[in-house]
Amino acid sequence: MSQTVIFTNDVADALNRLVVQGGYHSVAVLTDEHTRQLVLPLLSPCEALRRATHITIAAGESHKTLESLTQVWTALQQSGATRQSLLVNLGGGLVTDLGGLAASTFKRGIPFVNVPTTVLGAVDAAVGGKTGIDFGGLKNEIGTFCPANAVIVSACFFDTLPREEVMAGYAEMVKHAMLQSGDELNRVLDTDFGHCTPEHMLELVEASVQVKRRIVAEDPTEQGLRRALNLGHTVGHAIESFALERGKPVRHGYAVAWGLVVESVLSHLRQGFPSEVLYRLARFVRENYGAFHITCDDYDRLLQLMRHDKKSRHGEINCTLLRQCGDVALDVTVSDDDMKAAIDIYRDLMGI
Repeated sequence: MSQTVIFTNDVADALNRLVVQGGYHSVAVLTDEHTRQLVLPLLSPCEALRRATHITIAAGESHKTLESLTQVWTALQQSGATRQSLLVNLGGGLVTDLGGLAASTFKRGIPFVNVPTTVLGAVDAAVGGKTGIDFGGLKNEIGTFCPANAVIVSACFFDTLPREEVMAGYAEMVKHAMLQSGDELNRVLDTDFGHCTPEHMLELVEASVQVKRRIVAEDPTEQGLRRALNLGHTVGHAIESFALERGKPVRHGYAVAWGLVVESVLSHLRQGFPSEVLYRLARFVRENYGAFHITCDDYDRLLQLMRHDKKSRHGEINCTLLRQCGDVALDVTVSDDDMKAAIDIYRDLMGI
């Protein structure tokens, strides 16, 4: 499951080279409404995209659906795409997840390239070979393991994003740093966002992506070590689904940030994760993400959502925990009482 990852802020040149080297029958580019308007014009020097079929889907997680997937399949079919055609997914996680699924299933699979335009897309969704759509109210319920032929990772699009969108992606970078080492976590938490150049951000993103690539290379289909990447996600996905039920959706990265705090509390309680690292992480999250407000009345529903997580095999709650940064405990079964205690402490740390 090899995958070429190119780190550059000259995306147009990198994309042109890939298309010329591939000798594809045709090229289609998938965007959502936002990236069609804000990002595609920045790639006007790319000759390959000028001749491409343009497919645009609605923006937002609520459109990560079978209907949007069908729209992409239909456009590919109507454009005469073949198994020698290339699909370029230009966008955030919605576009790269859905576009990857479309490419991996159309005519039993056509080549595709991911060009993530958000921080979250660059460090999470675009790399690693997971594709998917939401289904039945659950995130990424339908999908495949299929790596892009190439991923072009750049920081040049990030200044088109609001701060909240940058921070949403940065939560995954915090997670990767926690999986690497205490020094890497300190580097990520010490970043001055007010004076972070595209060149420096690209360095941080590259370091983050390399953590994920190392783990994915050892376990491409999530049979073992790759489950380390679920750190923060058992609780994070539950928060995300719960917020959607309440009609007040939250960004995935924000839910992960809050999930990292809860699961770091669990790591401290169950694995001896250092309290000083927990407190520093909680302070960073509180200052940059605020708090997701939870009351005792919400606990049972949150736990129920955690049991629906893909990591659950028999209806139990499973989490990835840490003994310390870089030292991972996989598939730790967490009791209801321990999870409720961890959420209690999260509420205290977040000032709720």
